[in-house]
Amino acid sequence: MKRLFEKYIWRRVGKKIQRIRRGRREWRNFQKWVKLDCEVKLKNRAALRRECENLPFKPLISVLMPVYNVEEEWLRLAIESVLGQIYKNWELCIADDCSPAPHIRRILEEYAARDFRIKTVFRHENGHISAASNSALELASGEYAALLDHDDELCEDALFYVAEEINRFPAADLIYSDEDMFDENGARFNPKFKPDWSQDLFYSVNLVTHLVVYRTNILRKIGGFRTGFEGSQDYDLALRVIEQIPANHIRHIPRILYHWRAIKGSVAFDSDEKPYAHERARAALLSHFERIGKRAVVSQTVYNLHRVQYNLPGILPKVCLIILVDDVQSAKSAVENFVENTDYRNLEIVLVCLESVVAKISNLETPLSKNQSVSIKFMICENLSEAEKYNFAVAQTDGEILCFVDAALKPETKDWLTEMIAFACQTEIGAVGAKLLYADETILHGGLIVGTNNLISIAHQHLPRNESGNYARAQIVNNFSAVSISCLATHREAFDSVGGFNAGNYPNKLFDVDFCLKLGEKKYRIVFTPYAELTKTKTKRRLNLEKNPTAEEKKRFVEKWRETLKRDAFYNPNLSKKDAGFSIDI
Repeated sequence: MKRLFEKYIWRRVGKKIQRIRRGRREWRNFQKWVKLDCEVKLKNRAALRRECENLPFKPLISVLMPVYNVEEEWLRLAIESVLGQIYKNWELCIADDCSPAPHIRRILEEYAARDFRIKTVFRHENGHISAASNSALELASGEYAALLDHDDELCEDALFYVAEEINRFPAADLIYSDEDMFDENGARFNPKFKPDWSQDLFYSVNLVTHLVVYRTNILRKIGGFRTGFEGSQDYDLALRVIEQIPANHIRHIPRILYHWRAIKGSVAFDSDEKPYAHERARAALLSHFERIGKRAVVSQTVYNLHRVQYNLPGILPKVCLIILVDDVQSAKSAVENFVENTDYRNLEIVLVCLESVVAKISNLETPLSKNQSVSIKFMICENLSEAEKYNFAVAQTDGEILCFVDAALKPETKDWLTEMIAFACQTEIGAVGAKLLYADETILHGGLIVGTNNLISIAHQHLPRNESGNYARAQIVNNFSAVSISCLATHREAFDSVGGFNAGNYPNKLFDVDFCLKLGEKKYRIVFTPYAELTKTKTKRRLNLEKNPTAEEKKRFVEKWRETLKRDAFYNPNLSKKDAGFSIDI
């Protein structure tokens, strides 16, 4: 017993040491990245100024900045970051929220006298940040409005890249960028290299945050910022904006254009500095779902972020759990694992196997005595590829929801399938994947990234089960370009809409990724949920995502998805493409 305890302690210590080393390595890499980025910007500054002059359309961008009692040093730096913009067609709309500190009015009047593009309004009573932001919005005459906090800074090229994006995509209604933080000494840290628009990640955390730019008339149409949501007023605003616009009008600039000032009292310094902000964020989410007609529960999850759980229909849809089995033992263990560890009612387990296996497993009905809501169906498939077997099984079943799962997996909790089906029932979601674990509690599957050096890579592979990963994506619901057939749920309409799995081109590998990419083309979302966890049992059998595609499968995949492989929308281009480890590319 003592030896086991010591082994456990040393394992915990080892994991902590690994986290510390990984954190130090990431910090060093980011400092290298910052140095290289600054060198490039310095070298390209003159060229950017020329590009500014040559932009066909130079929209007026109104920078909205509510101010309240901020220290003089930070306020001046914030304003100077706007004055120093390479792009010149801007206006700075500042609303002072009746600050008692005398230096605020003095500084604002000084800057307003210096530059005609700086507009100010001094509120006669304190109304908090939503009211102050609306006062700033009233000053705006630009076609677009950018948000800036009174103690943060814009990069000097921020508004140029916003204007460039508007020229490239004139229909853009919401634009956001990557960001990082400044400490009180001006050192940069904690970069947030974001994916392109990921709606389910946005529901888990305020993805857009900074820098965010909106079409001004949309902000006015929805009534600006709402009082009662202070602390998360920007999140509530973004939720109401996305209700008004199509997803393809949301643009992401994969560049750090904004620096948070991490000082005591700010959320940038510590997310728990304003605990009420998290509750108001969840209230904003609930309000959003009510407006769009979605029945959902929003609760607190890791790091005080948000977990969305959609309500299941009153009449549960029939789910077909499709499992390929190679032999009698894998069939028996699969039935035992999934019957005993699944609480979803209205479930049919479909075992796809050889005729010789079916003849030996007539006693598999025994575990069902504990769960009368589960039935078992056997399907005999001889001489078919893996993709063909799945297509054959789907054609022979009538379930509204299809869930493909590997026989070598065991659910960690009984609600795993309920979690996946709640997402799969949403008509705009095409496929749902789960978090799969190795026996040592490291990640086996956390979503799939396309276009890396290995063609397809597993997000956060080998990361310890409870570590956050990039942007906390290993621990919260978010989107990927694809999820693995090893555990994938979809509704039949989505499956049929893309013709199922392409068994002709990808008989045994890549058919799941191809399936998800085709769903993406049809504007379905691909969701990864970490709240459905399954562990690979101690078996030599490899899951599909652990197998390598043939040269022919690779060739056909590259030919079909050449453009997509150049850049995965859910993997920031500032990150290394050597794998899907989310390390900074330097």
